[in-house]
Amino acid sequence: MALTRWDRFGLDLPERWRRWLDLDAESQGWLRVEEVHEDGDLVIRVEVPGVDPEKDVDVSVDDGMLRVSAKREERTEHKDKDAYRSEFHYGEFSRNLTLPPGVDKGAVKANYKDGILEVRLPWPTEQESATTKVPVSHS
Repeated sequence: MALTRWDRFGLDLPERWRRWLDLDAESQGWLRVEEVHEDGDLVIRVEVPGVDPEKDVDVSVDDGMLRVSAKREERTEHKDKDAYRSEFHYGEFSRNLTLPPGVDKGAVKANYKDGILEVRLPWPTEQESATTKVPVSHS
């Protein structure tokens, strides 16, 4: 007997669309995030329940990207005189987020509370212009 993944909507969609529609976010190693501009800071909140933030979560900033990765191993057992039930959830999850130009990498702070990782960084005060006007000379 072969095991197949149950598709609750009966849709055969590519992985990118499944993640965007949030049909199977956990099984694809995807972290759910919320990004807001709050009190002069860029605040990124990431759902990472059931992890030890000191040993299972990694946050890094490199080359204009914020990378959040987490690893979870959770196991529960229930023993009764007539029954035994064991469940486990495990996996590695990661997400890369593009940061605005001019972010100070040294000012990034992360805090974990109640299954939510909150990453705060000051919003850059001076941003480079998106376009540069190039004068055209006539010869």
